[in-house]
Amino acid sequence: MIVEREYYVKLSEIGKENKITNKALLGILEDIGGIHSNIAGYGIPTMDKTHLTWILLDWRVQVIRRPNYAEKILARTWSKEGLKYYAYRDFEVVDEQGNVIVKAISRWVLVNIETGKMERITDEILSKYQPESNKCVFEDETFDKIKELDNYERESKYTVKRGDIDVNHHMHNINYLDLANEALPNEVYDNEKEFNNFKISYKKEIKLGETVKCKYSFVNNTHVICVKSEDDTKLHSVIEFFE
Repeated sequence: MIVEREYYVKLSEIGKENKITNKALLGILEDIGGIHSNIAGYGIPTMDKTHLTWILLDWRVQVIRRPNYAEKILARTWSKEGLKYYAYRDFEVVDEQGNVIVKAISRWVLVNIETGKMERITDEILSKYQPESNKCVFEDETFDKIKELDNYERESKYTVKRGDIDVNHHMHNINYLDLANEALPNEVYDNEKEFNNFKISYKKEIKLGETVKCKYSFVNNTHVICVKSEDDTKLHSVIEFFE
């Protein structure tokens, strides 16, 4: 099953050069993915019945052409075959001429909201999504392990606010991009447009009121931001920006 929906790039979704931001793009992808889960019967409206929720582990996103303000775009998504505890979802964004302008893949786990533990993704659950096994946006759709670096050039701190929290009572996954952007050196943030390639790996949830350290380094032509707990004992996320 391929699920698609039209969107218009809103004023609140644009940044430099009046083009859509990476955070807004993730919001659109998240929305269309949620619509698919609603259709399958495992979305937010049925959480009280299923006691299950999807938790995002990884993003890999490539922007081929960044949509402009007020441009009409079509987002589409489909599920892939699962692997025991992991589910995979692909995305495309297409312009009015039919050109694919954004590609993305993601990895998820299914969590029981009462126990907080991962649930096995059964064939029954997966069948509700009608996976598209042979349709891929990238030739290689594996997720490389994003590792924490040993040394960082700079760090900043951030305390999680109410507006950062999502329906699962964790920091909303798209808000990790805000942490990453704030961690960038001024000379990088001021001189760069939105990065056209990025990866996010989510390791451990961040909750309301927690203070995290955002550590930055530039390695192998990649801007790496590591989000850790204030006492450095927990790794929450690793974000990579590159061209």
